[in-house]
Amino acid sequence: MVSRLEQWVKPMAVVGANQYTFHLEATNYPGALIKDIRENGMKVGLAIKWGITVEYLAPWANQIGMVLVMTVEPGFGGQKFIEDMMPKIHWLRTQFPSLDIEVNGGVGVNMIVSGSVLATMKEFFFCILNLLISWFYKKRKESPEVQALFS
Repeated sequence: MVSRLEQWVKPMAVVGANQYTFHLEATNYPGALIKDIRENGMKVGLAIKWGITVEYLAPWANQIGMVLVMTVEPGFGGQKFIEDMMPKIHWLRTQFPSLDIEVNGGVGVNMIVSGSVLATMKEFFFCILNLLISWFYKKRKESPEVQALFS
């Protein structure tokens, strides 16, 4: 997590970022930050830690494209998955079915997040290959182009 989130919006857009995700509790002005991110041509993602109620982000849900549910304490790789986060994921999916939900902690919902697994994997190539195969397997059900790769 960084401080002074507002100062990083323009530089991130300039270097080509297409999404800017931030922790709601890291700013006093989430509405203004969301507006700035969108005006700079990026999608908005909101992250919530395990101690933040999921309803806290509900007022912003129609202005964002993704929610990152932290299933571990941010900044400390290799932690165990916090199962108490599953009801938050369920609530988000039922309340906002078109919202992308991202989950860290070694579990993906409909976006893959990978942190410590890449740093601790002895065979980096096989780790990346495993992630890609998982993604292709999911996509082959949705995309004729990807289906062709598996036939």
